Amino acid sequence: MVPFMNQTAFQSAAFSGAGLACRRGGRLVFTGLNFNVTPGGALVLRGPNGSGKTTLLRVMAGLTPHAAGTMSWGGTVIDDPDQHAGNLRFVSHLDAVKPALTVAENLSFWMTLWSSPDEQRLKKAMAAFDLARLATYSARLLSAGQRHRLALARLLVAPAPLWLLDEPGNALDTASRDALARAILEHRAAGGMVIVASHEATFVAGGETLDLGLFTPKTAAHWSDDEVPQTVGDAAE
Repeated sequence: MVPFMNQTAFQSAAFSGAGLACRRGGRLVFTGLNFNVTPGGALVLRGPNGSGKTTLLRVMAGLTPHAAGTMSWGGTVIDDPDQHAGNLRFVSHLDAVKPALTVAENLSFWMTLWSSPDEQRLKKAMAAFDLARLATYSARLLSAGQRHRLALARLLVAPAPLWLLDEPGNALDTASRDALARAILEHRAAGGMVIVASHEATFVAGGETLDLGLFTPKTAAHWSDDEVPQTVGDAAE
């Protein structure tokens, strides 16, 4: 099983990045990007379409390599991708719902993968996102909003210090957005951290904002690996 941070580290370790740069399809998406999220904190990623919000979340999750810079937990540079993966939960546009399983079976699968079986935690997660009445439904029968609520419920069945959420309000009605806001509030109250990419994140109260437009390269839009501008090289040193 992937090792988790212990409870003390969960309450005290900040997640940060320094001098980050990333290329996508040969294009430098952002460069010289810094961030820092402390326990109980929230960071909202802003910027126009194409500015790299989803790309940055994937970099933070360890799914997309960065061309320059470092990321750290509590000041210690991340060098163990498996342990890093165990310290976070990433909910993106791809909900990773298994259609052949029921709602309860989907959540049980994720709980077993990342944590230990806990029937009460499972029930709490389903209640939080109004899934209890759908527990025995095949996931293939769910609407887009129900599937997204199921994906968000994974956050509660397998606790981790850091939540990375890509447009989590999509396909949610008002009640579900309120449920998400409560879940985020409780997570932060316990010392957890949340990073959200969203055009509107009213469900994140008191979070700091990071405008990715400030880190967009100001010269040519595309470079090959041999043509990376000096600013990116500087960030890597």
